[in-house]
Amino acid sequence: MANCPAVHGGYPSDYVAVSIAIFAVILLIVRSSFPFLIHKVPSARGSAFWIPVIQVVASFNFLLSLVMAGNFLKYKRSHWWLSCYVWAVWVEGPLGFGLLMSCRIAQAFQLYYAFVKRRLPPVRSHIFLPLIVLPWIAGAAIIHVKKPLNCRCHLQTYWVIAVMCLHALYVAVLVGFTGAIRHIEFRFDELKDLWQGILVSASLIGLWVSAYILNEIHDNISWLQVTSRFILLFTASILVLVFFSISISQPLLTQVSFIKREPIEFKTMCQALGIPDSGLLLHREQAVVIDPNEPLDKLLTHKRFRQSFMAFADSCLAGESVHFFEEVHELGKIPIDDPVKRIYMARHIINKYIIAGSAMEVNISHRSRQAILFTTDLTHPDLFTNALNELIQLMKMNLAKDYWSSMYFLKLKDETSVRSNGYEMEQMSGAYSFSPRLSCVNAIDDPFHQDHFSSGSSQDVHHPYQ
Repeated sequence: MANCPAVHGGYPSDYVAVSIAIFAVILLIVRSSFPFLIHKVPSARGSAFWIPVIQVVASFNFLLSLVMAGNFLKYKRSHWWLSCYVWAVWVEGPLGFGLLMSCRIAQAFQLYYAFVKRRLPPVRSHIFLPLIVLPWIAGAAIIHVKKPLNCRCHLQTYWVIAVMCLHALYVAVLVGFTGAIRHIEFRFDELKDLWQGILVSASLIGLWVSAYILNEIHDNISWLQVTSRFILLFTASILVLVFFSISISQPLLTQVSFIKREPIEFKTMCQALGIPDSGLLLHREQAVVIDPNEPLDKLLTHKRFRQSFMAFADSCLAGESVHFFEEVHELGKIPIDDPVKRIYMARHIINKYIIAGSAMEVNISHRSRQAILFTTDLTHPDLFTNALNELIQLMKMNLAKDYWSSMYFLKLKDETSVRSNGYEMEQMSGAYSFSPRLSCVNAIDDPFHQDHFSSGSSQDVHHPYQ
């Protein structure tokens, strides 16, 4: 240790770099939790929730490992948990940068299957992610057994080549998935976030290699080590901020403003995708007479009845089926020749209503659920038909019977009656309305009367006065 220049930290630049890293972690946590704490956005379930959480944890591990293994602070490695093999090998690799890259590859894998293959991934994310982290775990185990680190926590040259090849392999895999989906016209920031991740990760690897070469060639120059580790930690702090992406897992959250505390611009996926009249109730639309004898599925196609029935179902804590009907109804408005929008909407419905344990899981048969989850075409017009039929039967047997005698239906009848009378009055007034303004204005009193005549007639009018 005595022969290693600048092994111990404590330089002013070291503390500045550590402060920047702490600020980056705080900013990352605020950015990831902002929509849920400020705008009260309901949290998703499954991979849409835990992959971004794992990204935050991996980012923290990555920066902390650089601080502990990069000799930024003054401390003695008197305990096993302070050794280079804990921080520079395990925390920085499988639990840090490797886990970050694996999360991004898992997200790109999901996008590839959804928008190119038009189906859900054959391997669930909670299985796929550990599988692609395995090479990092194997590499860390080999390094830990062989112990090739020197006093500065640096690897020997041939070990560095192997480790950099592993880093480059993961970047290449990410480039491959991103290139396969580059032709998709995404509605949110998925493709941009993928390319940003590739750029910053490749830049960090290049900086890493450069710093290693310079430090090994000029190992007796203390200021070079101090400068290179400052730049490395600073660049890594930027990487974790740019690398984090929530648009791939929860695209609706990209519509939330992180600057002003204002309402979310798009409250539903329907509105975000620009589906016509989604969530809108026009005040001048003609009232529809509600007949309880009509089929429930036909009545639910009327927006006013659907909203009244939904409010009643929500009051009974059983509104999932009606919300599901509404979103499937909005999905039907998207043309078949617009597969990207249909895939967005289908994934949204599956994540929200179909996946077991989802936020508003609907009560459908196992057969219907599996048929949706293992479909080979997310754009198929009958993807949710069987599930919808089952839920309509359940609503007929339970909610519908109580709804007809509820205050919600009576209120809807009163509103419909008032609007129907108002609409008829408007039609009658429109039929007899006319404007006598033009018939009562003489041409000579009209300041624009000369525009009503042609040039030839104008000459005829003035001819007697010539």
